[in-house]
Amino acid sequence: MAVHSAKHLIIGGGIIGCSIAYHLAKSCEKDVVLLEKASLTEGATWHAAGLVGQLRSSRNTTRMLKRSVAMYDQLEAETGMAFDWKKVGSLRLAATKERMLEAKRLTTMARSFDLEMEMISPDEAKALFPYIDATGLEGAAFIPSDGHVDPASLCQAIASGARMHGVKILQGVKVTDFKIVDDRITKVMTTEGDYEAETVVLAAGMWSRELAAKLGVIVPACAVEHQYIVTEPLPDPELVKGLPTLRDPERLVYYKPDAGGRLVIGGYEDDTLPFGDKGIPGEFIRQLLPDNLDRFAPLAEMAGQVTPVVNEVGIRQVINGPIPYSADGDFVMGWAPNLKNLMLSTGFLYGIAAGGGAGEMIAEWILDGSPSLDLWPLDVRRFSPHHATKAFMYPRAVEHYAHHYKMRYPGQEAETARNLRLSPLHERLQQRGAIFGSKNGWERPLWFAPDGVDPVDQLAFINPGWKQYAAQEHQAVREGVALIDQSSFSKFELIGAGALPALQRIAVSNMDKPVGAVIYTQLCNKKGGIEADVTITRTAHDRFYIVTGSGFGVHDSDWIRRALLTDGSAHLIDVTSARAVVNICGPKARDVLQSVSEQDVSNGAFPFGTAQQIVVGAATVLAARIGYVGELGWELHIPTEFARHVYDTLKQAGQAHGIRDVGYRAIESLRLEKGYLYWSADITPDYTPIEAGLGFRVHLKTKSDFIGRAVLEHQKANGTDKHLCTFVCDSQLPTTGGETIVKDGRTVSVATSAGFGYSVGKTIIFGYLPSDLSEERDFELEVFGERHKITRVFGPQYDPQNTRLKA
Repeated sequence: MAVHSAKHLIIGGGIIGCSIAYHLAKSCEKDVVLLEKASLTEGATWHAAGLVGQLRSSRNTTRMLKRSVAMYDQLEAETGMAFDWKKVGSLRLAATKERMLEAKRLTTMARSFDLEMEMISPDEAKALFPYIDATGLEGAAFIPSDGHVDPASLCQAIASGARMHGVKILQGVKVTDFKIVDDRITKVMTTEGDYEAETVVLAAGMWSRELAAKLGVIVPACAVEHQYIVTEPLPDPELVKGLPTLRDPERLVYYKPDAGGRLVIGGYEDDTLPFGDKGIPGEFIRQLLPDNLDRFAPLAEMAGQVTPVVNEVGIRQVINGPIPYSADGDFVMGWAPNLKNLMLSTGFLYGIAAGGGAGEMIAEWILDGSPSLDLWPLDVRRFSPHHATKAFMYPRAVEHYAHHYKMRYPGQEAETARNLRLSPLHERLQQRGAIFGSKNGWERPLWFAPDGVDPVDQLAFINPGWKQYAAQEHQAVREGVALIDQSSFSKFELIGAGALPALQRIAVSNMDKPVGAVIYTQLCNKKGGIEADVTITRTAHDRFYIVTGSGFGVHDSDWIRRALLTDGSAHLIDVTSARAVVNICGPKARDVLQSVSEQDVSNGAFPFGTAQQIVVGAATVLAARIGYVGELGWELHIPTEFARHVYDTLKQAGQAHGIRDVGYRAIESLRLEKGYLYWSADITPDYTPIEAGLGFRVHLKTKSDFIGRAVLEHQKANGTDKHLCTFVCDSQLPTTGGETIVKDGRTVSVATSAGFGYSVGKTIIFGYLPSDLSEERDFELEVFGERHKITRVFGPQYDPQNTRLKA
């Protein structure tokens, strides 16, 4: 067979693949080829319900979906192809007081995301959708720019636009295998010959996991069954035509007007069935699954409560089709970590809503190295290998599916696929009342239930019960001594003669420090955006120990590996499982540690920002005098097999000092008081260290070129157009981040982090302000639809001179 070539080869002819091709070609890329094994749309696109909603919990995901709407607004004029785009708005009902709080929270979030969303009364909701029974309804939220579309026609219109810009779309061509040389796909084998391409994009929906497996690539995306019904025509077809889409999360159902005066009604029930867990049967081209009306019956009953008219009309059709899902219910996008030229774009639960914007982002990712929006919540590197196992992925997908509309309180944890990665201290902490959360498979203590309190999480929107116990743990750190199990940290060693040159090339700080130095630094992209926020300890002339967050290990290690030279002069080794971490912190931490250590841990012998090998009990550990809580303390990095011994030794020695176990919810309030930042919230690739107030970590004078230097140098010299600022409120507000920051009635920012500082007695909020407002003092914060006065302040609210940290 012939050998073909393409600059960009896209596998998959659903809406995502077609949109990527369209946006690449619109960016003037030539030689873009799309391969579809059957015909366009015949995977999951053709039977999608077609709702186009924009609001998601992530600001940038919402921005991405807004780009979809902008594309759909102009696509028909560009291509001449109609696809029944109806921008009729979306209505979200609040059937209970808790749902009303949820809707208010979402409305506040939407405003901070620059998306128009308004709370309306039950009567106003009924006026928009006359078929609803508004009895007992608390209210509703309305987004006027949402809508619905015919999915197959939309995909064909996007494909037409792609062809207009020069894309070659080949149908009936099946990918069979790949060839890899030096971590690059050099050949894609198909039923119509081999293809060579600079970039390969995998957008094959539920087939992506099987295709990726041929490449040795982990893709935590699968499929589950999803049903909806199409009713017979309602009594007034003209009325149906102009209805908005409708969601009633309390009763788990959604509605979309359909042709001929019909309604599409679907929902998210418990215990949907996984699809393809034993392999996708046959070619599965334009196929549906057998109806399961028994499973749909509870949804139908609840739909009858929302809209009694559906009890009077028949069911014209039942659609039961597999829809893509991922291990956490969100998309799987970005460069595959272990290959240099494979771009993933799969797992799209709401692919019709995302199609336009996701295609644009993937095109930017390919052409610029990264998208213009930080898409960490969708990045494939948020997953670890266990996420793609059948034992994890399918139970978690079924659970997330069932919770698509169910009430989820801030901090609520998944229940399936738990207890996978256990710290050596897990049993000890469980005995002491730990309530665990899951992070990247690790079980981590969130807070500890005192004697007499049930060890179950206490969640709510306004005043969750766990806060009183986290406050006590917070004060134990500030006033006494505490132990925090942080074994879930992702930990790496970079070794070899090329280790220092590599770090100098990717870190903003001068890494050529003495052995034993602990350096907090950022790794930036060429735009100066923060790709990683890490702590690096120099343990030898040619050896560095890198520590990052529990969920960031795959992301950060991929960033570092891509920057290493290919001459073998440096090697990055994952040592996460080799070392447990116990953080001993608080003003009495030295008293406890000194009593069980053979080394001198006084301030003179062991200053802040350094690391040493010390003996604790009978174990030799790497002790780093740093921490994330703003008090005297050490992170003890312990050979895993010694972890219990070290913990028990410290616990026993600390009894006289009232030593206490502390969880991650207390860490959050402690770090907010100190002004410490969290990557993926306060700092992301959208922001530079200068904008984030971390300019002191950028060492322009003591090192030569590094990635992002030109941008950071310019910002240091000329200033920036935005700054991360701190705000406070004397009241304890029910904040979780994402709230709207307002000035003179105008939305000016979003809270990147927010919480209560128990030592300073204030709510603390972080958020970026445009430069022309960064010297203003008086602002408002919108929380659950209500506005509260907040004040811009400067510097950390607790121990701004670091006297306690360096004691």
